[in-house]
Amino acid sequence: MPRVKRGTTHVKRRRNLLSKVKGFKWGRKSKIRQAKPAALKAGVYAFRDRRVKKRTFRQLWSIKINAGARANGTTYSKLISGLKKVGIDLDRKVLAEIAEKNPGVFTKIVEKTK
Repeated sequence: MPRVKRGTTHVKRRRNLLSKVKGFKWGRKSKIRQAKPAALKAGVYAFRDRRVKKRTFRQLWSIKINAGARANGTTYSKLISGLKKVGIDLDRKVLAEIAEKNPGVFTKIVEKTK
């Protein structure tokens, strides 16, 4: 059986790993033993935070809608309830954008829900 030299495989693995941790601080960017767990942990955080990002944006939209609603003399919960009763199917993302960029249009939407 012929001898297998693994130099190229090792170099390729190392290069891929070090490209993942480029920009990290201290030895985590250059030393394999420190880079491996750093890359693994970074991947875990990235996976988690892709989901957290969705939560954070929904909170932000709620805050923007509530601010717009209170400027028009109602509350967030009353506005959302009124939208459902009237049958206006706008999601929170769109409502937040309207409240922020087009306050006149948002005022008309609030008037329809009262």
